[in-house]
Amino acid sequence: MQSVAFLSGIVILILVAPIFARTLKVSVSVVEIILGALVVWVGFVDAGNEVLKDIAKIGFFYLMFLAGVEVNIRKFISFKDKYLKNIAIYFGSLYSISFLLYFIFDLNPVYIVVIPIVSLGMIMVLINEHGKEHKWLELSLIIGVIGELISISALVIFDAIAVHGFGEEFYKNISILIVVLFVTVYAFKALDMLFWWFPMLRKTIMPDNDSMSQDIRVSMALFFILIAIMQYLHIDMVLGAFIAGVFIANFFDHKVELPHTLHRVGFGFLVPLFFIYVGTTLDINVLFTMEILYTASLIVIAMVIARLFSSFVAYYKYLGAKGTVLFSLGDSMPLTFLIAIATIAISNNAISLNEYYAFVLAAIIEAIVIMVIIKVILKKVK
Repeated sequence: MQSVAFLSGIVILILVAPIFARTLKVSVSVVEIILGALVVWVGFVDAGNEVLKDIAKIGFFYLMFLAGVEVNIRKFISFKDKYLKNIAIYFGSLYSISFLLYFIFDLNPVYIVVIPIVSLGMIMVLINEHGKEHKWLELSLIIGVIGELISISALVIFDAIAVHGFGEEFYKNISILIVVLFVTVYAFKALDMLFWWFPMLRKTIMPDNDSMSQDIRVSMALFFILIAIMQYLHIDMVLGAFIAGVFIANFFDHKVELPHTLHRVGFGFLVPLFFIYVGTTLDINVLFTMEILYTASLIVIAMVIARLFSSFVAYYKYLGAKGTVLFSLGDSMPLTFLIAIATIAISNNAISLNEYYAFVLAAIIEAIVIMVIIKVILKKVK
């Protein structure tokens, strides 16, 4: 009964978060993190509550599942000839800068993954607010898709390093990861051919007239089955959730409303639980100390400068000065993945508690400050 009463209190936070987000005009995920920190600070919830922690894991995996749902492989293939060279220059530059900063300032290896990381979450928020008619936003969406694929791979590799180090077990896990990726690619091709030969099969699996929510059932079954497979193979379960999302997005696109339904299910309950849990792991008395504010500010500055430089190298001719700056800023808000890396790193003792606080605070600063800067620039341009 105590667990039921506890979850009832958490549900109230989920209920009021959108109200505060609309009033303050910030991302609802940021509000959920802040509310999670506040309820711990006032003593309503114990820090590191095990019940919330276990449910939050499902929310985190579902968030990665939704990231996969945004990946349209066919659309990417249609764009690859036009953008492939510049995409390679952009990400090559980003990762070169992150390695350079790592060696020059003798940073924690986690920064190699953090500085270039890309997430579609805030890019989708920008598209919802401003539409796709801007060239820089259209490009942001393409880069976001590629970036998520690279970032998921980086997350899995980083998790393997954090858990096993560079020993025999690490190379074993990386070999398994490569095999899994090859199997996924060929499974994708095989299913593509199967559905081409038997087009009615996809409508048998997910019928158009679906009074029994079969599409949701199939999506959830695939979600949990692939997570279980990755757990059995001792690979980060994030990859299973992401692959499940990609398969749903690309093989059942006749269900136009399905991605919206999955998003409503996720962002209506499961994903907020993850962000609230992240908030409960923070100590407000420590979070806004000068040391953590300073570290968080440096992380934000490094991420923005790396993207500005890389964007001007790769896309200045295509976007122009203003478009390139807007593209750089839009790509500098990897809220979900930055927190995901921090969560994986702290759970494996790869970073200190203060570094964890700095990463979460950097994610919050980016989601609030950069979003405001983009709005100001767009208003001036208009």
